[in-house]
Amino acid sequence: MIFYQDSKGRCPVKTFLANLPVKDRAKVAAWIDLLEERGPELGRPYAARLEAGIYELRVRVATVRYRVLYFFWTGRRIVLTHGFVKKSGLVPKRELERAQRFKRDWLERYGGGG
Repeated sequence: MIFYQDSKGRCPVKTFLANLPVKDRAKVAAWIDLLEERGPELGRPYAARLEAGIYELRVRVATVRYRVLYFFWTGRRIVLTHGFVKKSGLVPKRELERAQRFKRDWLERYGGGG
């Protein structure tokens, strides 16, 4: 499991996790562990493909819906891009665009396919 970092060392996933309540952070971390264990075979209700090689890890704690976006790099290696609280029916376009931007940056710096 790889946590995306930009060229300045900022890690959006770690920032997202650090700002969650302790109980919620534990559940999201457990789902991340499950994703690492099952990889591409992890499907709904835990994970779903969104578009153009971007996937979402779907975590619900009570009524709060957390999402962590990620992509596969060089096969089964998983790069987590960032997380957010989902408030509407669809993943917001800006969040998908952000994940795509992070993916492009990663591939430009480290190569490989996704």
